[in-house]
Amino acid sequence: MLKELKSAERLFLLIKKQFPLIVSSVSKGKIFNEMQRLINEDPGSWLNAISIWKNLLELNAKKEKLSQRDDNQLKRKVGENEIIIAKKLKIEQMQKIEENRDCQLGKQIEEQTLEQRDFTTKRENFQEGFQNDTEIATDTRNQNDLTFRVSCRCSGTVGKAFTAQEVGKVIGIALMKHFGWKADLRNPKLEIFIHLNDIYSVVGIPVFRVPLASRAYIKTAGLRSTIAWAMASLADIKAGAFVLDPMCGLGTILLEAAKEWPDVYYVGADVSDSQLLGTWDNLKAAGLEDKIELLQVSVIELPLPSESVDIIISDIPFGKKFKLGEDIKRILQEMERVLHVGGTIVLLLSEDHHRRLTDCKESSIPFNSKDSHTDEPGIKKCLIPEEKTGASKTVSTSFEASNHKFLDKMSPFGSLVPVDCYKVSLGKTDAFICKYKKSHSSGL
Repeated sequence: MLKELKSAERLFLLIKKQFPLIVSSVSKGKIFNEMQRLINEDPGSWLNAISIWKNLLELNAKKEKLSQRDDNQLKRKVGENEIIIAKKLKIEQMQKIEENRDCQLGKQIEEQTLEQRDFTTKRENFQEGFQNDTEIATDTRNQNDLTFRVSCRCSGTVGKAFTAQEVGKVIGIALMKHFGWKADLRNPKLEIFIHLNDIYSVVGIPVFRVPLASRAYIKTAGLRSTIAWAMASLADIKAGAFVLDPMCGLGTILLEAAKEWPDVYYVGADVSDSQLLGTWDNLKAAGLEDKIELLQVSVIELPLPSESVDIIISDIPFGKKFKLGEDIKRILQEMERVLHVGGTIVLLLSEDHHRRLTDCKESSIPFNSKDSHTDEPGIKKCLIPEEKTGASKTVSTSFEASNHKFLDKMSPFGSLVPVDCYKVSLGKTDAFICKYKKSHSSGL
């Protein structure tokens, strides 16, 4: 059940969570002592977490062994079926031919003897397998044989004062002294994770070595699969829907959606040859080449009828190559055009995208692409392209007054009504998942 979680990055067994460390006017030595108290102050919480971790290891080992046995049983299935059929025929013959009763009785005894031997062999194999299943847990019960490593993440004031390596060294020494464990940075049996920031100090044990974001069915990763799945889950996808990603990139959003909601018509569009080739490779690796159609087109010139799409899910590109100007407005207008009334749009927006679009929605008045603030009355910001000269366009007070109704219609949202907005972390940067509904016909 834990492995099937689609929007979780990593899962941890919580050992301890407490208030953040105060590093403003305290010496490093005192801070190191505070870090060591995470281990020394409450060893019971550590022992409880280790016990749960060992149980998970045992359960996982048993499941893997059972899976291997199931595979072996499938390989022998034809032979076993033949044996079963042969035995049934023998039983029928015994019932019909009374004159050979003694002979058949002897055969029954022989078969029972073979079955008993087979049962004994299976029991011995099971005991041997169970012993192998619990081998890791047996090793971990001996504290002196337990190997570990510490993974650290420091941010905020703690991150400015200490490196992750310094914190890891302090925690590692405390664990070795208190529990007698041995450090192993390459192949440890146990990994300890510690996160120190301005909000809390957390220590835990990762449940899985590999992050859940690493999908076996994705050959080349683009957008993080956890974010892609979260976006698709917000779109309220129903069977038979027409779902479009007009800037699909490597197709991660479509892959995640098609895996979770298969009975849907998916179309991915992108203007880049290389991106579409990567998408096709991902579709073949995931076995979804028959589920998702690909188009090489521009997002602002979609070859689709107006109001023909049920759901649009897309990651708006970040970075310097994509300029916030008339393009973002045209993109939203084209999405609005092809979306039917009542349809849903889910977008991943950078903080800059989100701030500018929110500002424009609140004012419904243009602002300049330079993001410059001016005290001149009557001057507002609008989503317009930067001119080659670098000069920005402005709108005078008289123009604003005489064209107020027209300016209201220039909002890039048009008939799209904001529904939900969630802030998400993309590692070093943050972004927003924004959901919109089309309230009425756009007339475009």
